[in-house]
Amino acid sequence: MAPRKDNGPGALGVLSHVALAVWALLIIAPLLWTFLASFKSNTEIFGDPLQLPGALRLDAWGRAWDKAHIGQYTLNTVVVVLFGTAGTMVFGSMAAYVLARYRFAGSRLIYYYFVAGLAFPVFLALGPLFFVVKQVGLLNSHVGLVLVYIAYSLPFTVFFLAAFFRTLPDAVAEAALIDGASHTRTFFQIMVPMARPGLISITIFNVLGQWNQYLLPLVLLAGAPDKWVLTQGIARISTLAGYEADWPGLFAALSITILPVAIVYILFQRQIQSGLSSGALK
Repeated sequence: MAPRKDNGPGALGVLSHVALAVWALLIIAPLLWTFLASFKSNTEIFGDPLQLPGALRLDAWGRAWDKAHIGQYTLNTVVVVLFGTAGTMVFGSMAAYVLARYRFAGSRLIYYYFVAGLAFPVFLALGPLFFVVKQVGLLNSHVGLVLVYIAYSLPFTVFFLAAFFRTLPDAVAEAALIDGASHTRTFFQIMVPMARPGLISITIFNVLGQWNQYLLPLVLLAGAPDKWVLTQGIARISTLAGYEADWPGLFAALSITILPVAIVYILFQRQIQSGLSSGALK
C-alpha cells in the first residue's frame, strides 16, 4: 500500500491556529506594554503608547519597591500563599483520597458538600466571614487569612484530586496493605507519588488563585496596612498614582506582581499539561 500523503492542516486547523495567535497577542501585548511602561516617563506614557522607552530608567522600580512598600507586600503575599497552598494540598489530598477510595456512610454526601462549594460565590460570604474571623480573634492577621484561603481552595482541590485518585489502580494499594503497610503509609509513600502529576497541577492552580486573591484580604486585613498583600498594595498604588502622577511607579509595581506568577507558569507548564492530560486519559 502506498503511504498516505499528508496534505497539511485543513481549514479548521488553520482557523484554530489563527484564533490561538490572536488570543496570544491579546494576552501578551498588554503584559509587554505594562513592562515597557515601567521604564518610561510620564510624558512617554501619555505620548505615543507604542514607542519604546527613550532610556533604561530603573528609578520607578526602586520607588515601587521602597516608597510604595511593594517589597513588604510581596513578602506578605509569599508567606500567606506558601502556608495557604501547603495547607490546602495536605488537607485536600487526604480528603480527596478518602472520598475517592473508601466507601462509608455519608461519603457521597460529604463529597457533594465539597462540590457545592464551587458554586458558592466568595462575595456572598464576606459579611458572615468577617464576623466569624473577628469572633475567633484572627481578624487582621495572616493566620486568619491563611485559614480562609484553605477553606475556599478545598472544594476545587477535592473535586479535582478525587477524580484523579479514582483512576489509580487498586491492586497497588491492596498489595501494600497485604505487605503490612498502614493506610497512612500507603497514602503518603505509594499513592501520593503515583498522583504526582495531578498534585503538581492543582498546586499551581492554587498558587495562582491565592496569589491573585483580592476580596478576602481586602475584608480580613483592612485594619492592618503593614500586613497587606500585593493585590491590596497595587490597588492603593493605583489610587495614589492618580494624585501623584507616578504612572511609571504603578506599572513597575504591576510588573513586580506579574513576573513571579508568569515565571511559575512558564517553569511548570509541562507539569500542568501532563497532570490534566493524565487525569483525562486514565
